[in-house]
Amino acid sequence: MYKLFFNLVFKRMDPERAHYLAFRWIRLAARVPVLRTCVAALLAPRHKELRTEAFGLRMHGPFGLAAGFDKNAVAVDGMTMLGFDHIEIGTVTAQPQPGNPKKRLFRLVQDRALINRMGFNNEGSAAVAARLEARNPVFRTTVGVNIGKTKVVPEEEAVGDYVASTERLAAHADYLVVNVSSPNTPGLRNLQATESLRPLLTAVREAADRTVTSGRVPLLVKIAPDLADEDVDAVADLAVELGLDGIIATNTTIAREGLGLMSDPAIIKETGGLSGAPLKERSLEVLRRLHVRVGDGITLVGVGGIETAEDAWQRILAGATLVQGYSAFIYEGPFWSRAIHKGLAARLQASPYATLAEAVGADNRKATQP
Repeated sequence: MYKLFFNLVFKRMDPERAHYLAFRWIRLAARVPVLRTCVAALLAPRHKELRTEAFGLRMHGPFGLAAGFDKNAVAVDGMTMLGFDHIEIGTVTAQPQPGNPKKRLFRLVQDRALINRMGFNNEGSAAVAARLEARNPVFRTTVGVNIGKTKVVPEEEAVGDYVASTERLAAHADYLVVNVSSPNTPGLRNLQATESLRPLLTAVREAADRTVTSGRVPLLVKIAPDLADEDVDAVADLAVELGLDGIIATNTTIAREGLGLMSDPAIIKETGGLSGAPLKERSLEVLRRLHVRVGDGITLVGVGGIETAEDAWQRILAGATLVQGYSAFIYEGPFWSRAIHKGLAARLQASPYATLAEAVGADNRKATQP
């Protein structure tokens, strides 16, 4: 039913317009008590065997909504209603910004992918913090807050920019993510270099601890799939050194060659980050490499190209405690999360593992056994 609706309606619309239209429907449904209860019962059934704990937080399951869909924390209940076990909002910047000029979102339907150059369009950390503080949740969920650099702020002043967002948002976040991997903010990916990343992460950690004295807000970093393997290792080592709580692998890619893309060449040539199915192989490689490097000491979050329960299961076996999706939601529709959970539960039941936690990284452990 959804695929027919997508082909007849959404496919004919500008992608960004279709996004905001669907977003509006989700938000409206979540405001109607009886409707949201019925929708949640249908789309978000709970599987006890999938209950997950990550960086001290308990969740209904491992599957969450990646950052980029709900930039301003306006639909946390709506997305929870659709079955996501955690919601990562943002990316949020210290200053409000409109993002890049339109048109800036493109569908690669044949490739089940998206290209975006949104440019961190958001209302700014002060507005988002106020919204989170005023939020009266109707569904219990985990809310992560993904923060990035304001475009007009020079690279040498990035630390202060991230700290300003941290001071406003840390008290309202179940976990914080430092995003240094979007390709759509000039100079941002330079911050992934360890000589830049170390002072940035240290400052954000200190700011979070200053702001929230009643407990420790988990801190993660999100990296790009385009890092060379040795740079992935360097980030992994830095995360261990600084005592980070997690690494999210991966953000979108600027690569186009070698991905076997089949869509209109004119669309493929659009600048921006590519997400969706073509990213699957590389994001899995980065995740596996990270787990081999850090073991179970740091929580890993797998994202990039996850379409099916099998994709999510492979990420778990490769070392991900949590998995996230976004692009496939555009193509699969509101029953997507339900299908992921049902498939994960079936795979766990058919596996030799008693719990989901036991399955995390199992493939890597097998590979190192004599």
